[in-house]
Amino acid sequence: MNTSAMAQGGRIRARRAARGSVTEGAARAGLAARGVIYLLVGALALQIAFGDTGEQADRGGALAELSQKPFGAVLLWALGIGLVGMALWRLSEMMFGSVGKDGRSARKRLLATARFVFYAFVAYSVLSFAANRGGSGSGSSDRQSEDATARALEMPAGQWLVGAAGLAIVAAGGWIGVRAVLRKYHDKLRLGQMSPRTRRLVDVTGVAGGAARGLVFAVAGVFAVRAAVDYEPDRAKGLDDTLRSFADTPFGPWLLVFVAAGLVLFGVFSFAMARWRRV
Repeated sequence: MNTSAMAQGGRIRARRAARGSVTEGAARAGLAARGVIYLLVGALALQIAFGDTGEQADRGGALAELSQKPFGAVLLWALGIGLVGMALWRLSEMMFGSVGKDGRSARKRLLATARFVFYAFVAYSVLSFAANRGGSGSGSSDRQSEDATARALEMPAGQWLVGAAGLAIVAAGGWIGVRAVLRKYHDKLRLGQMSPRTRRLVDVTGVAGGAARGLVFAVAGVFAVRAAVDYEPDRAKGLDDTLRSFADTPFGPWLLVFVAAGLVLFGVFSFAMARWRRV
């Protein structure tokens, strides 16, 4: 009986620690780091739309841009550490549940697991870039996508695996965009701490930024499905080529301008989340 009570007490203390000030600080640092990356990617995409840069409009391009700034090495390490904080926050949600009435449900824990894996990889790539200053961590997202697709296609049932992954990315993009348009993020924000004007500005960044982010995900998923159907790895596109594809539509570079502006807004929205999100 005492052993059971001690175990339960240990779990309660661990859960409180996971939701304590350290975890909260890690989460907010991670959200701010995410905002920096989206701001830089969106800015690079805008430059591409107007033909002013040859940089990659993806995470590698954003890191290369950041490394050229004053104190670039310090900024890169700070960004990587912030993303480590994001990964640790998602790990705590995976283990102990997140805020909200269904925060400990299996669905929420599964989402937290996927987010933990994603941000752990992103944090690793950023820290590798910082350590090598553009060495092994500087591969473009397009080349990484093609290489990963080629390896997957060589596996048994590889076409089905790549096609299913592409469809999952399309679905994720649609889910991201729809939730943004419906303002589902309201459930996670401390709206009472915002003035009406601030709330309107957050809604502009949340809806437009989330819709643009969801669209980019969905289009990248479509390219993955095409790669599977045609059995051609180079059909798969990373973030840079996905963004550039918007300039090849009948709308010309203006569609890329709107999408890029949306990514910049999502970066601003990430800063708002870092300030007002319930953790």
